[in-house]
Amino acid sequence: MYRRLLLVAPVLAGISGCTPSGGDTRRLVVFFTADSAALDESARSVIRQAADVARSNPSASIRVLGFAAPDTGSVAFNHTLAQARAQNVADGLVATGVAEGRVRVQSRGAVPFDMMPIESRRVEIVIDL
Repeated sequence: MYRRLLLVAPVLAGISGCTPSGGDTRRLVVFFTADSAALDESARSVIRQAADVARSNPSASIRVLGFAAPDTGSVAFNHTLAQARAQNVADGLVATGVAEGRVRVQSRGAVPFDMMPIESRRVEIVIDL
């Protein structure tokens, strides 16, 4: 849990108040537990923040990129898990008022991680303004 907070805080700080964080893109990250695509309250909070940015920028496109850690399961399992994670986040965005047609979902499957598996158990919400 401590590691998750360290990773999320800098990402959220970069989009507070829709301030630029290196150009015309906002990036938020939702983390998941191993072998799960379930959204917890922390995930729903990030989704609400992303939806606020998206609704404030009606011409922005939204990409939802799902990832899984390569330390468990087959390639097919990780691809399916990453897709389910991304779809759950996309569904959460739509439920908070983002038009479904603005959201593109992609599974990136299992990707190597540098420090902690949690870094690969994620969905990135990329909002291109």
